[in-house]
Amino acid sequence: MAKFKKTAKGKSSASTAQAKLEDVSRSIVDSAQQIWQAGMGAFNRAQAEGSKLFEALVREGATLEQKTRKMATGKVDVVREAVETRVDQARERATDTWDRLEKVFEDRVQRALNKLGVPGREEIQSLTDRIEVLTDAVRKLNGEKPAAKKATKKAASKPATKKAASKKSTAKKATAKKSARKTTAKKAAAKKATAAS
Repeated sequence: MAKFKKTAKGKSSASTAQAKLEDVSRSIVDSAQQIWQAGMGAFNRAQAEGSKLFEALVREGATLEQKTRKMATGKVDVVREAVETRVDQARERATDTWDRLEKVFEDRVQRALNKLGVPGREEIQSLTDRIEVLTDAVRKLNGEKPAAKKATKKAASKPATKKAASKKSTAKKATAKKSARKTTAKKAAAKKATAAS
């Protein structure tokens, strides 16, 4: 009988262990099934909300792009104006520099020509005026009527400098008249000498 009790106890403890194992395996299966179902639910929600989330991100991106374009356009206009201003300033400086360089070049060429004995514009005009005075004096001596004086281009185009030019030409004409008188006196003396011989 003692053996029977031991076996019965062994059978009941085996069945208890087996029941416990079955409970544990059922709970593991139930947990695995719940995990699986939770994963499926998460996947389904991600699909549904994922498209909504994507659309929301696209809207936010479009709004951000519009703001960025507005700022960029404003800054581009500011930069463009600044560049145009600097280009204009550089152009003015270059023009001024070019004008100064041209003036320096003209002055140096004029000095070189003067050193070589080539008359300048003013000297040529002075000589032209003297020739006109002398021509008029010769015509008077020959009994002809003096020619009408031509207005010089310089005096006609620059009335502001007319007074200064007239003062210079008056002084030049006075010098030219003195020279003409001397020349006329010499010619008259030469005629008398040839007539007397």
